[in-house]
Amino acid sequence: MDLLQQICERAKSNRQRIVLPEATEERTLRAADRVIADKLADIILIGNPEEIMKLASQWGLTHIGGATIIDPLNNPKSEDYAQLLAELRKKKGMTIEQARELVKNPLYLGCMIIKTEGADGQISGALSTTGDTLRPALQIIKCAPGITCVSGAMLLITKQPQYGENGVLVVGDVAVTPMPDASQLSQIAVCTAQTAQSVAGFSNPRVAMLSFSTKGSAKHEVVDKVVEATRLAKELNPSLDIDGELQADAALVPSVGEKKASGSAIAGKANVLVFPNLEVGNIGYKLVQRLGDAIAIGPVLQGIARPVNDLSRGCSVDDIYYMVAITACQAQSAKQG
Repeated sequence: MDLLQQICERAKSNRQRIVLPEATEERTLRAADRVIADKLADIILIGNPEEIMKLASQWGLTHIGGATIIDPLNNPKSEDYAQLLAELRKKKGMTIEQARELVKNPLYLGCMIIKTEGADGQISGALSTTGDTLRPALQIIKCAPGITCVSGAMLLITKQPQYGENGVLVVGDVAVTPMPDASQLSQIAVCTAQTAQSVAGFSNPRVAMLSFSTKGSAKHEVVDKVVEATRLAKELNPSLDIDGELQADAALVPSVGEKKASGSAIAGKANVLVFPNLEVGNIGYKLVQRLGDAIAIGPVLQGIARPVNDLSRGCSVDDIYYMVAITACQAQSAKQG
């Protein structure tokens, strides 16, 4: 069973309630139909019910009737949501009138449903920008306890089973925070390890904090940042198996790890790689994807108290389907604390 099948099976084992706020978008509705048919998750669609059912009929989608459909313009809970949103954002000067308008926005409405425990996660981006997806999540759901920055992890499925977890690696940050400081980098490490557990199914994430230096082989302030981030990550999660700073070959290749970082429990055995900044992370995973013919799944957003994930506007039906499964696995983990 490949990794995506494993993720889907875990999602099915404990179905979560996933909001799709772009419900009249064709790829989204087709993916929702398939999710419902496969019993992958319980789907909440936000949009005009008549329009959604008309489109479902037009596109031959026979399972959409199994979704919960919420009309943002005719929602009996709108006033309750508006009052709560105004309270959450009163320090930022939000008025009740502004809140009443915002809860008609499907992206905000979905986050309000999650905030009030009516759903477990949300996915958007087929029509919306990353900023539009993240803004309501950060304003309403907010970051997880102890976390102040959002980041994005990528699952890399390589053809090199000797590396990572039988060829699978989880890497971050590849999507959100351009120049993390040591504190943010430590949070990215902890969150990426959690994603490795909840989504990739790693029983024991082994985290390497990457740099161009291994254990003091080079001196520079950016190396110092990685060393400090490693220390802070251990404070955030004392049970985390983590080491740094390590070069990529020292993190992945046992013989190199033994030579460059003798005695390290992570060197040569890492299955989670944390990049020192977004530029390195984004370039690095795309090189592995293209030159190494690896499958890249994600990015999976992490650090939010309840999962909210972002799609590429060029996403496929398959992309949305599998992101529902990934979000469901994250939601299962979030509930476990």
